[in-house]
Amino acid sequence: MATTTSQPPATDTESTGTSNNNNNNQAHTTASLYVGDLEPGVTEGILFEFFKNVGTISSIRVCRDSLTRRSLGYAYVNFHRTQDAERALDTLNNAPINGRPCRIMWSHRDPSLRKSGVGNIFIKNLDPTIDSQQLHDTFSSFGNILSCKVAEKPDGTPKGYGFVHFEKQQSAEMAIKMVNQMVIGSKQVYVGKFVSRREREKLKETSWSNVYVNDLSPEVTDDELHEIFSKFGDITSHIVMKDSDNNSREFGFVNFEEHEDAVAAVAGMNGKEIHGKVIYCGRAQKKSEREQLLRRNYEMLKREKLNQYQGVNVYIKNIEDSITEEKLREEFAQFGEIKSVKIMTDENGNSKGFGFVCYSTPDEAQLAINKMNVDRVLPGCTKPLFVALHESKEVRNQKLAARNARNKDMNRGNPGMNFPNFYPPQQPMSAGYYYNQTGMMPNQPGMPNQPGMPQPGMIRGGRFNPNQPGMPQQFPYPVMGGMPAGAPVSHTQNPAQTPVQTSAPTPTPTSAPTPTPTPTPATEPEVQQESAEAAEENDVGITLEQLYELPANKQRLALGEKLYVRIQKYEPNLTGKITGMLLQSGWSVEKLYELLVHEETLKTKIEEAAVVLAEKQE
Repeated sequence: MATTTSQPPATDTESTGTSNNNNNNQAHTTASLYVGDLEPGVTEGILFEFFKNVGTISSIRVCRDSLTRRSLGYAYVNFHRTQDAERALDTLNNAPINGRPCRIMWSHRDPSLRKSGVGNIFIKNLDPTIDSQQLHDTFSSFGNILSCKVAEKPDGTPKGYGFVHFEKQQSAEMAIKMVNQMVIGSKQVYVGKFVSRREREKLKETSWSNVYVNDLSPEVTDDELHEIFSKFGDITSHIVMKDSDNNSREFGFVNFEEHEDAVAAVAGMNGKEIHGKVIYCGRAQKKSEREQLLRRNYEMLKREKLNQYQGVNVYIKNIEDSITEEKLREEFAQFGEIKSVKIMTDENGNSKGFGFVCYSTPDEAQLAINKMNVDRVLPGCTKPLFVALHESKEVRNQKLAARNARNKDMNRGNPGMNFPNFYPPQQPMSAGYYYNQTGMMPNQPGMPNQPGMPQPGMIRGGRFNPNQPGMPQQFPYPVMGGMPAGAPVSHTQNPAQTPVQTSAPTPTPTSAPTPTPTPTPATEPEVQQESAEAAEENDVGITLEQLYELPANKQRLALGEKLYVRIQKYEPNLTGKITGMLLQSGWSVEKLYELLVHEETLKTKIEEAAVVLAEKQE
């Protein structure tokens, strides 16, 4: 970090499109500078190297987006002495940082001066060779300049206009009077008072005079267009647009001398028929204005549509190919009046596996969600439906971004430990040994901190708990083979004090690591006594009735042991994490049991969990 102290920057306010130099070394109460027009890759370290020779730096902060952490293109540099800040402003302004000239100005806590427009002028029709420094040198003789900038395109080429912000309004007025219509470089420039975009939009509504005429007949000529519109007032120019072959493009423009005449022409000619075609007349707009208007109208219609179907549109997932819209309507019609049913399909007409059902009232939609979202499997299908209220893409993206941001904050400095690992059940082994994925290692006295074992002060998920001194007495999941879940385990247990299991060979401490054995669940006695008929009936090794007979705190453990074996077939490298995610998902025991019964549903959940874990790694 390229800061000498942790002192925060003097201000958080962002400068507008105009900011640059101060040549008069005016006394300032703070030594904080605003640095703008930064290349996205500029960091605090780069800025420290750039400013360090000027004076002692108090702090540097590059402002970033709170969600994406990308640079916003500006920063604040605080010096200990005002003289050093003045020197940086005089010597480093417009100097390149990572190949892009920066612009430096005093940082103002109060943005009222910048936003008021007092002393701000606009320069148009600049020569392409004029840069910000040359523009500053041209106008510096009229007074103290707070900021100066030539607008540029993303590729760095100038747009042909710029801004100069003087400290005093008198300096701005003098610059307009003396420089307007003068030649700078090779072009005659226009210099005038800066007008904000909002004010310009208001002026357009009350001062426009150019009329756009569309849907003209190909027979209409320039002279005929002038004759048709001349009755509304004096016309300064008119044209029918033509293509390269001199054929009419069937639209044109008529520019009136007065705004009122243009308004009268639009009111009198819009919708009139000329040569058998109904024409359109309206205010001439730039392409950007038309796109903005269309975008605004689209967003308005979109919001109205969302509000209209808010709380009544139900989203349904895991729809199999055999389900048609008629069958889906039949299944959901019992909960209320359905306005529409739609199953989404691709370009070939194949189902995408999800769809929507729109009810007439929110109560009906909520009833359908409550009844159909409890592991409901449609007749002839194998997947249980997922039913929820429809959410717009923007809302889903916001929730996803917020969740990712929370996870990043939780795991900052401890990557890769987002979810608790489920410690799988192991084959019975002799006491004094534990099992991990690299083989069997002896649990020797005096060496409690071995890989794969919970550590002192650690809580589930691998995070350190400073308020839990000493060694834990129990593991959240079974680690020692041949022991009941939750049984006390001592980290300094003497192998001689524990009876050796005769059903498994006793490894020696010097034996080489062995391949990972197939886990065998170490369950409670009730689970071990399950009947062969029940296991053969549902092929999951345990019935729901037997699960209910277990204590509440042992039910999820027994399910985790079964799920671990199933998940290992599909994601052997992520088995522990995915099992832990499923157990910590908040689902009921019945829903977790359904994952054992329905293999396809379990595969879907495994794939979703693997995607989430992959995103975390990125």
